[in-house]
Amino acid sequence: MFEALREEVWKLNLDLPRNGLVAWTGGNVSLRDPESGCVLIKPSGVRYEALRPEQIVILDLDGNIVEGDLKPSSDTASHIYVYRQRPDVNGVVHTHSTYATAFAALGRPIPVYLTAHADEFGCPIPVGGLAMIGNEEIGREVVACLGSSAAVLLKNHGVFTVGKSAEAAVKAAVMVEDIARTVWTALQIGQPDEIPAEMVEKLHYRYTHIYGQ
Repeated sequence: MFEALREEVWKLNLDLPRNGLVAWTGGNVSLRDPESGCVLIKPSGVRYEALRPEQIVILDLDGNIVEGDLKPSSDTASHIYVYRQRPDVNGVVHTHSTYATAFAALGRPIPVYLTAHADEFGCPIPVGGLAMIGNEEIGREVVACLGSSAAVLLKNHGVFTVGKSAEAAVKAAVMVEDIARTVWTALQIGQPDEIPAEMVEKLHYRYTHIYGQ
């Protein structure tokens, strides 16, 4: 029943090291299947190069394992909390990507200095507070701070992104790191100007309603 979804989540998890967003076993991608209501997530502590589709763990929205022989990610409770609170979200990603996590370490949001940022997110990348790993605390902080953003930085921790699909959440994770790297580089030269909110709104609308095929 879940073979194709396991394959999808496995491939999307491999996109994290491929894009330089994780180290060793850190980070994870999950997917909520709207049809069954189940959540598929990377198992805890498994290296990406050793990960196989059949190892992806499947849970219900109460956190009970439906299928899988391995323990799910230590972030599972927070992923599930996000899915419970945000019915529009079907994908959640967590990374410790270098540049975005540097902003998180400082507790600094990322203002909209770049048109690519306006396109993808349509608002500044917010920062949430420090939360304990292993239960719903991180999920609560993510939901409380996301607003209309698809990404949030968690103080002293890392990055969480969400999307209408797991692929969209992975894309947001790639883009927030790309933006953070460019903004960090710009800040070494000087202080960039923020894009006016009205233009940010227009750029985001163009990107989400007109851009592409």
